[in-house]
Amino acid sequence: MNVKIGIPVPTSGDLEYNRKSGPEYAEAVRQAGGEVVELDLRLGVAALGALATACDGFVLPGSPADVDPALYGQERHEGTAPADPEREACDLRLLEHAAVKGKPVLAICFGAQRLNVWCGGSLVQDLAPVPVNHEAGGSVAVAHSVWVAPQSLLAGLLSGAEAPLDGEFRRLAVNSSHHQAVSAPGDDLAVVARSVEDGVIEAVEGRVGKAAMIGVQWHPERSVGISAASRALFTWLVAEAEDAAMNRGAELAGGPPADVV
Repeated sequence: MNVKIGIPVPTSGDLEYNRKSGPEYAEAVRQAGGEVVELDLRLGVAALGALATACDGFVLPGSPADVDPALYGQERHEGTAPADPEREACDLRLLEHAAVKGKPVLAICFGAQRLNVWCGGSLVQDLAPVPVNHEAGGSVAVAHSVWVAPQSLLAGLLSGAEAPLDGEFRRLAVNSSHHQAVSAPGDDLAVVARSVEDGVIEAVEGRVGKAAMIGVQWHPERSVGISAASRALFTWLVAEAEDAAMNRGAELAGGPPADVV
């Protein structure tokens, strides 16, 4: 089937960031077999709702903005970047829709932070620069490694060649472009990856409402050309979206879910 994946424009005002980063997310989805639906942040509630209804899953991309600390009950730290209310509002509507309709979400960097806050969690507003430079940036293909919990959905997407066992965990090398991170995980989200060197939370996942959601702090869209793990995240999203769409179709038709046929 033709799986449609909705991707919000990363920012409401930084056109250069949008021009540079937006196509990377879109291309990663296309390589995984999905059709991209770009979601303009200026759309009204009704128009955004119609587009969201037409989508089967969502990518919440990164952004140079930071989530408004008021949303998780904190005062703004001096190192916290200005919020992007239009992007936050778009993500909110997509997350609410996905949870109710059972549409999967892959949330990346800012997107993962927005997912966590929406679920009731909190953020570290400004990470210390040592011992890991989490702000290494897009030019650094491998910034540090993460330990991935062995029984997690994320671990199940990894190959032993790229993410070998390190004790009971899988160890995966990732890129890094963030100065904030999950502090307390939100409701229905489990911490499934941490930075090896300093313990910073690097991934969360869970079933929120009816939807499977994964949030990663690194940028897999930048490394699909060199990393099977990065490709696997987008392949998971498209496959999960297809399965979820088939189940919704079966329910509407009054038949059994696709996974029991």
